[in-house]
Amino acid sequence: MKKILIVDDELHIRLLLKQTLEDIEEEGVVLLTADNGEKALETIGREIPELVFLDVMMPKLNGFEVCEAVKHSLGMKEVYIVMLTAKGQEFDRRRGLDVGADVYITKPFNPDEIVKKAREVLGI
Repeated sequence: MKKILIVDDELHIRLLLKQTLEDIEEEGVVLLTADNGEKALETIGREIPELVFLDVMMPKLNGFEVCEAVKHSLGMKEVYIVMLTAKGQEFDRRRGLDVGADVYITKPFNPDEIVKKAREVLGI
């Protein structure tokens, strides 16, 4: 069973992403959520999702710290991380890619782009 983890400290963004991905959920994909970086790391370690949509600005651990921990400390290179952020500056994008993010998407995001990326990563 394939899993997607949605990580954002803002409830409405988590709900929007869940709604955006509900068609994929009907194809047997499990959608998981976390509202901060610590919970995200716990969930990734326990559930090993194929895909993570990860916010950057969060309490406890930010998205850069979570991404670096997953890709480098835990060595989970197979977990595909899409960083979602309101911070669109080139410096932030480069930092996201440096810590191991596979893709960096700025908010507001296009829901079709999210679904397309999820289908591509999960091979569905």
